[in-house]
Amino acid sequence: MLPKLLAPAGNLDKLIMAVEYGADEVYFAGKTMGMRAGGKNFTSKDLEFGIDYCHKHGRKSNITVNIAPHNDDLQGLEEYLKYLQTIGADALIVADPGVIEVVKQTIPDMRIHLSTQANTTNFHSANFWYKQGVSRIVLARELSFPEIEAIVKNSPKELEFETFVHGAMCISYSGRCLLSSFMTGRYSNKGDCAQACRWKYNLVEEKRPGEYYPIDEDEEGTFIMNSKDMCMVEHLQKFKDLGITALKIEGRNKSEYYTAIAVRSYRNALDELEKPESERNTKYWKEEVEKSSHRDFSYGFFFGNPYKDGQLYTSSSYIRTYDVVGIIRSYDKLTGTCVIEQRNKFSEGDTLECFGPKGTHFEVIAKNMQDKDGNKIESAPHAQMTVKMDMDHEVEPYFILRKKVEE
Repeated sequence: MLPKLLAPAGNLDKLIMAVEYGADEVYFAGKTMGMRAGGKNFTSKDLEFGIDYCHKHGRKSNITVNIAPHNDDLQGLEEYLKYLQTIGADALIVADPGVIEVVKQTIPDMRIHLSTQANTTNFHSANFWYKQGVSRIVLARELSFPEIEAIVKNSPKELEFETFVHGAMCISYSGRCLLSSFMTGRYSNKGDCAQACRWKYNLVEEKRPGEYYPIDEDEEGTFIMNSKDMCMVEHLQKFKDLGITALKIEGRNKSEYYTAIAVRSYRNALDELEKPESERNTKYWKEEVEKSSHRDFSYGFFFGNPYKDGQLYTSSSYIRTYDVVGIIRSYDKLTGTCVIEQRNKFSEGDTLECFGPKGTHFEVIAKNMQDKDGNKIESAPHAQMTVKMDMDHEVEPYFILRKKVEE
């Protein structure tokens, strides 16, 4: 059986994109108790719509309730949990044992997924959490394949395991960090990380205040704690062989385009595991995820401690080779005209790439561009403006147009 693909959603647009591009499950948060305070997250109305949208498309909704709460954070928790059950949440992602206890007491039938914030790194811990009512464990990101294999083999067959396969890594143990709160007062374990590990650092000697020495020979200082991003799209067979239940993509604060390209690449690469190896397009899907904004990639800890290969000491900047220029909202087969919602400027005559959930991308030339009233235009410079354009290929809503960034 193929592992399930679990996608992030920081808002409704990203949730819809995750579902349309093939995620089996989507994880997202309400306005409280989630580990991504910087994201817009979901209002009550959005939670209800999002869960319903998942269910209408045969997908599961996993709601994050995984901060490390202080006493004040627990006010109204029982009411919130009852509300999530009422609107049909399929599972809750929880890290704190106290919150797990409240979930069991308040909504005992709810599935509990243990967050990676709980740092599960051995099978004794896995067995402990299973006895506490946890049905799935999101393993710590600091595990190798042999360690994961030992955990799975020495745990109850009913216990599910989930692993991150793509996205940002952390200098601390699966996000258990105090650096942000110490330096800025923003509490990473409550979802408000300032990402102080991504900043530039220099060395100061105690008796020479004001004299800054680069830790490495670089005119911009050094990024001593800057982790590379994880990308395991080339190695999905291993997770299937180990019996992992779900593969998780990181990135609730990333863009719609990131959600689409990551989910599309992993969905297709997963489905191709059922084909002979010679018929798989793994290299293409790796190239596709590289077309979304990312840091340098690594394999995390899956093949052992990455040491220097896991860190990038020269910059925390993202690599961006393509801009998404529009999302297709409709297509008229009779006229060959599509309606596009603009995301970045593009112009008449531009060579664009277009893709949908399945298959490889194809090139199109922007031609016969019109505004929403049918007036001829030479470019689309305004954010989210409606553009009509001829399209020689048949497309569907949520197909994406992108343009290579000029060097």
